[in-house]
Amino acid sequence: MYQAIVFLPLVGFLVAGIFGRFIGARPSEIVTTALLVVSAALSWVAFFDVAMGEGPDVFRVQVATWMVSGGLAVDWAFRIDTLTVVMLVVVNTVSALVHLYSIGYMHEDPSRPRFFAYLSLFTFAMLMLVTSDNLVQMFFGWEGVGLASYLLIGFWYQKPSANAAAIKAFVVNRVGDFGFALGIFAVFFLFGSVQFEEIFAQIPAYAEGGEGPVLLGLSNVGALELAALLLFMGAMGKSAQFLLHTWLPDAMEGPTPVSALIHAATMVTAGVFLVARMSPLYEFTPTALTVVTYIGALTAFFAATVGLVQNDIKRVIAYSTCSQLGYMFVALGVGAYGVGIFHLFTHAFFKALLFLGAGSVIHALHHEQDLRNMGGLRRHIPFTAAMMAIGTLALTGFPFTAGYYSKDAVIEAAYASPTTAGDVAFVATVIAALFTSFYSWRLFFMAFTGAPRWAGHGDAVHASGGHDDHEGVAHGAHDQDLEPATAAPHEHHGHAHQPHESPLVMTIPLGILAVGALAAGFLFKESFVGHDWSHFWEGAIYTREGNTIMEDFHYVPAWVVWSPFVAMVIGFALAFWMYVRDKAVPARLAARHPVIYRFLLNKWYIDELYDLIFVRPAKRLGRFLWRTGDGKIIDGLGPDGVSARVLDATSWVVRLQTGYVYHYAFVMMIGVAALVTWYLVTGAR
Repeated sequence: MYQAIVFLPLVGFLVAGIFGRFIGARPSEIVTTALLVVSAALSWVAFFDVAMGEGPDVFRVQVATWMVSGGLAVDWAFRIDTLTVVMLVVVNTVSALVHLYSIGYMHEDPSRPRFFAYLSLFTFAMLMLVTSDNLVQMFFGWEGVGLASYLLIGFWYQKPSANAAAIKAFVVNRVGDFGFALGIFAVFFLFGSVQFEEIFAQIPAYAEGGEGPVLLGLSNVGALELAALLLFMGAMGKSAQFLLHTWLPDAMEGPTPVSALIHAATMVTAGVFLVARMSPLYEFTPTALTVVTYIGALTAFFAATVGLVQNDIKRVIAYSTCSQLGYMFVALGVGAYGVGIFHLFTHAFFKALLFLGAGSVIHALHHEQDLRNMGGLRRHIPFTAAMMAIGTLALTGFPFTAGYYSKDAVIEAAYASPTTAGDVAFVATVIAALFTSFYSWRLFFMAFTGAPRWAGHGDAVHASGGHDDHEGVAHGAHDQDLEPATAAPHEHHGHAHQPHESPLVMTIPLGILAVGALAAGFLFKESFVGHDWSHFWEGAIYTREGNTIMEDFHYVPAWVVWSPFVAMVIGFALAFWMYVRDKAVPARLAARHPVIYRFLLNKWYIDELYDLIFVRPAKRLGRFLWRTGDGKIIDGLGPDGVSARVLDATSWVVRLQTGYVYHYAFVMMIGVAALVTWYLVTGAR
């Protein structure tokens, strides 16, 4: 069963990728989607057997011997425990629904077989990652996910912006992956193995001063800290944490189903999974956990501030993903690994719902993504509006939705942590909860309420290129942020296009995800983070004696429990006031605080800073080596350059090769005469 779960998506990739052009688009869609549905169903069977049932806590499925080189022995095997089956459910459920949704969303694209092949390849690589029994196999899946994401983000390769976004995602992730590779080397150096069971068995004794290799002259704990930080560097890249986050919003250039697959439940959660999987290491590295907590808190706050003013519907949700990943790392950093994975689990449902709901909006408006060109859509696409409302409620933590149980648990765990990092994270996550509520309801109100601003309803868009809330019109932001919201009607097959509800193949996945967004938290909270959590996570997550955070967060003061709810209500009230009651308020605020507005609109100028520090110097160095080194020195050295001198020297040699036989015979005769003469002269002596 486990081999089927992992390899069925690979079969789909091979069928659609190799035979797609021969069998056609519809068979490719059906085959890949059907195989993912089977894989998802089997994943739920595995989940209830291992995590919820009486199956073994941890076991190993051997596939093949992969490589043996000296002391390095790597098997291709699956490690099956609660953490694995939770990730199998998340990855395959979302991927199956994305496959089904894509049948409707991509129905006009002639390259559908290639698209579905890439989706299945991505899923297979992610399954390789989460089922890995060792660090090398995990790295294989890790890089496979990076490759597949590059192909999916750049799927519409005719668009320069899609190509640039794909390259950016690939390059930024290479930075994190470099740290991940170094971390694997460090772990192998310290423990002589890359297999999880062997590593985990040796960590406690080594951390407590046992015999072992010395890494860079560091103490045992220092060596473990270094390895943990290097591994976390890889997690920062994949999970788009602050400073390595810049690829994620640009990845919106890919088709919307790609956004749902990458940003909701799969690629971006790989880093969270890595830290949870390596909990036996992180439990002995308090400094590394402190770094994880601070980075998570900073990311949650940073991304939430940027999401406040974005106008692209997908970018708002992308920054929301970035912020929620910060929440997950906060939970991991304070030692509440189960809470972090619980938020990963629930987040997959409501964030996939929001992305696919946004795709339904974009489909209804024929590829319009600017919130300033929307409005009044709830009357035209009521089902999509209802699904987006459910996703928004879950994201903001409305009572009894999925986000209410998991996000509030993260905040409570941060407060319960006895560390300063936990205190900082608590404040940051509560503020981020307020911002999350504001920008989520801002998106909903701009898209679904008010007067229509699309397809002939452009009266609300004034001549200067503004819009109802006047955001981004003349405050000195960059050109891409100042692009006016057009009032032209959207053309669909040559006629003005009215918004329409998506077909069933797109709305059914929305309905299924909505059920998860509403019920996943209530149904599974006791298992993931309840008082009997240790039985659920037995063998999958390790906590040291003295780490009681999973118990302590249940007993925080009442005001801590209520703080995210109050933040959510304040955020909703502000969004309702500014985007329903008095739409002139955002314009006044932007005009009154132009520096802050530009700072947030341009994403804290992180991209510009990287451009200044890394991109431009690299280009200048390349230009110097090309024009000065190659052009002036190599080609220009001497009167006419080295290359000219080489041509001069070889031109007369070339003339010796005339092609006439008698010339060659004459040279041979001269050679024979010279040889005879030399022999006679030397022989006479």
